[in-house]
This record gives sequence, structure tokens and C-alpha cells, in this order.
Amino acid sequence: MVETIVLCIDRDNDLSSKAGIGGPIVGRKNNLNAATKLALSDPEDVDANAMFYAIKLYDSLLKSRKSVEIITITGDKKLGYKADKEISNQLDRVVRELGALSCVLVSDGASDEEVMPIIKSRIKIDSNKIVYVKQAKELEKTYYVILEKLKDPYYAKIILGVPALFLLLISLSSYSGVGWQPIGIVVGLYLLFLKGFGWEEKITDFFKDLNFSFERVSWVANVSAIIIFVLSLLVAGNAYNTALNLDLYGEKMYSYILSSITSLLLFSALFVVLGKSIDSIQDKKHFMITRYAVYAIAFVLLALILDIGSNWITNIREPYISFGEFFSILIISLFIAWVSTIIIGFIRTNSLLSLKMEGKEVINTNGGFVGRIVGVDGANGTIIIQNVFDRRMVIPFDSVFSVSDQVVVQSIV
Repeated sequence: MVETIVLCIDRDNDLSSKAGIGGPIVGRKNNLNAATKLALSDPEDVDANAMFYAIKLYDSLLKSRKSVEIITITGDKKLGYKADKEISNQLDRVVRELGALSCVLVSDGASDEEVMPIIKSRIKIDSNKIVYVKQAKELEKTYYVILEKLKDPYYAKIILGVPALFLLLISLSSYSGVGWQPIGIVVGLYLLFLKGFGWEEKITDFFKDLNFSFERVSWVANVSAIIIFVLSLLVAGNAYNTALNLDLYGEKMYSYILSSITSLLLFSALFVVLGKSIDSIQDKKHFMITRYAVYAIAFVLLALILDIGSNWITNIREPYISFGEFFSILIISLFIAWVSTIIIGFIRTNSLLSLKMEGKEVINTNGGFVGRIVGVDGANGTIIIQNVFDRRMVIPFDSVFSVSDQVVVQSIV
């Protein structure tokens, strides 16, 4: 049990994005190495200063008491709920594993108001030290922070990108004379689904995962997918005019447009999956193919349901679709999804067993360090991980997200 911990907070997870190191970071040596690596990658980063101060504070406390440890925990670059959730998970692990009674909190002061309640709810805070850059103590709170955040693509696209998109759409609508209503629909859908429902991050991660490069064969598939997607937009425009000529309005018009582009959208998605599968074969990451197989089956079933459902709503041409037929397609799709999940799960298990995972580092999908694999149990479909506190945990194969030089698993508390 540790009486006191020197706790350093990196809420925006610069350690992972700039130095490639995930939290929690336990011990003086590990923290010194991480702080040095972060300072070398970005000498202006205030988190590096906070970590060095935490190390200095740890050394001074170690002279007066024996039961003390230094730990740095990280959040997420997107900040907000996701960062606070990751900080909560890592802090829970620290308190549970070390049994710490109190902490000395070290931070850069930029987000104390958000972090402090999380820390206080889990451990007693003996002292709170805010580390400023001496040459710019006040700028750290205002002008300096604003300039630094604008360099971050995440903040730049919110502060500059969204207003720029809105002005561009307003200008185009005014020039073409279509009115403000279409612009309101586009902006409303963007705010509702991408921001409100959190789809923006998933879509961004999806396109980042494409890893577009002319040096890889998959670029042909990715370019084909983009071309087909653009063609689907043109077809949707033609379908809209046709729907008006057929006196289709409301849900019938939308269903008619959807049925016209469903097959094109399906082919676009399948080309992306094909490209990623080719990359996996070239990189000798055959395990990843099972993941893309799940995507392909999901896209096909979704396209089938959308096509049948939209034809059932419009029902303006043969073969006419009844609700019973539409409901049967839903049941059949559910059964196919269930069977395919079992089969692909079996293939995935065998693929994982063929990989030499023992000894590899394990990180979660947020970039946090989980531990190192010390055993693989094929009979029970689990891997055994030894974490930074020398404790062992068992997670199922289903939690494994990808395998390369490191093993990526779904977030673990």
C-alpha cells in the first residue's frame, strides 16, 4: 500500500499523440523517460514541464516519507467526456492497485475545474500545484492557450471550420438562388448526427484508417470507392427530379431516392473494405481480415434491408413488396448476421492462436497502456495480461481490436 502519490494529469493526452506513450505511467524512471520524450517531441508543451516538476516534488517527498509513488494519468485528445472517462478509469486502477490514501496533484492549470471533481471523488488531495511557464504565466491562461489550441486540428475545425462551412454554404445558396432551407437542413444534420450523436469521431477515424497512399495497392480501391460515392450523389439528384415528376413527396420521395443509390453506396463501402483487406494481406496482418469480413457482411445486410424497406414504402413498380416480405427479410438478415458472427468468431480465434502474442505490449483503443501479455489460453479464448502494477488480468479474444507490434484491445477499466 502507498500512502501518498504524486499525481500528474495530462488531460489532452499529449503523451500519446506526441510521444507515443499511453497512461498510466508509474514510477520515477518511467515518468522521467516519458517527460524527456515529450519535451524532445515538443519543447513548448506545458505537460512536459508539469511532469518534470512532479518528478522534482516526488524526490523531495521521498526524503521525508518512504511510502510515496509518482504516477501520470492521461485523458483523450478530444477532451470532454471521453477524456474525463479515461482519467476516471486510470485513476480507479491506480487507487485500487496501490491502495493510495492521498495525493499531491500536479497540473498545468488549463483544465483544473474539469479534473478536480473527478480526483476529489476518488482520493484525498493534500496539495495542488499548478505549473506555469515563467515567461508567460498569464498568457498560459488566455492568449497563449488560444493560439496553441488553434494549432490543434480538432479545435481549428470547430472554431474556424464550422463557421467557414456555414458561410460557404450560405454564399453558394445565395448565388444559386435555392434559398436558405437546404443550408439549414445540411447544418442541422451535421450538428445533430456528427456533433450531437458523436458520429464525427467515428467517421474521422474511419477515413484516417483508410491510410491512403499511392505506394499501396489499396489506393485503387479507395479512389474507386470515392468515384462511386460521387456518382451516387449525382444519381440521387436525378432521382429527386424523377420523384417530383412522379408526384412523390415526403417519405415516398426519400425512399425512392434511397432505393436508387443503395447499390452504389454498397459497392463504394465494399471497395473500401476490399482495399483494407488487401493492406492487411500485404502487411501480413491476416487477423484483421476477419474484422473487415464483419464490416462487409454488415454492409450487405444493411443495403438489403434499406433496399427492400424503401421499395416497400414506395411500391410504385413491380415486384410489389408487402410488409410480410419486408419483415421476413429482417428475420433472415438477423439469422445471417448471427451465423456469420459465430463463424467469423471461430476463424478469428484460430487466427489469434496462430499469432505469437506473448510478450507484446497491450494498449486500449484510447492509447492507454494496459500491460504486457504473459499467456494465451486457447481453450477458454482468453489472453492473460500483466499490468503496470504486476497484477494479472484475463480478457476474452473478442476484446482484441488489432494485432501488430502491439495488441490493441477495447478500453479496460
